[in-house]
Amino acid sequence: MSRMHYGFFIVLTLLLTTTRAEVTDSAARDELWSEVDAQVYQLRAELGFERLTPAVREALRSVPREQFIPLDARRQAYENRPIPIGYGQTISQPLIVAAMTGLLAIEPGQRVFELGTGSGYQAAVLAALGADVYSVEIIPELAERARETLDKLGYGRVQTRVGDGYFGWSGAAPFDAIVVTAANDHVPPPLLRQLKPGGRMVIPVGSRYSTQKLVLITRAADGTIRSRELLPVTFVPLTGER
Repeated sequence: MSRMHYGFFIVLTLLLTTTRAEVTDSAARDELWSEVDAQVYQLRAELGFERLTPAVREALRSVPREQFIPLDARRQAYENRPIPIGYGQTISQPLIVAAMTGLLAIEPGQRVFELGTGSGYQAAVLAALGADVYSVEIIPELAERARETLDKLGYGRVQTRVGDGYFGWSGAAPFDAIVVTAANDHVPPPLLRQLKPGGRMVIPVGSRYSTQKLVLITRAADGTIRSRELLPVTFVPLTGER
């Protein structure tokens, strides 16, 4: 085989391999989100809604989850389970990301605080819904990696910083919605103070390294706080201030 033909063969092989991988990823992605849609319906009594809105479904499908996962685990990107991302942290199970996103009822242009950037995936989903996201991560290495991924993929609506998210982000408050991606045995008072009237917060509450409850907190127009326990969940523990 001539050098020219050999080179062409290599390029063609790479193109075919890439195409097959893209088709496989697409099929896996579609299968995952169909499964999540069905599970959300099964949990309709607990969640308080039957279906994800078309906007949430499109946001979930549009964000490439594999880009937020370490290279050695990307084959599992579209499995419906949490995946370790290093430093004792995980990227949440797709069902939980979908449920929490649906519960927040995000509208374009709203301001959202996220406690625990992690991989940056949840923030990207919120940004895909048109939210302005303010996300705090206590582990510097994860914060840096998430920022690089978000920038690479063009999620400019997400602002990140390193710090203790227990205290929120007072300079950007108040928030229309707050999402907490690590469990604590109580709801941080600074987050309640930074939640707008009419706002919603989703947070896992319970003991460290045990089953917790996913809780929906709402602030009424008169400032009254209400909470409702939804689902049993297991999240990594909140680190930092208690």
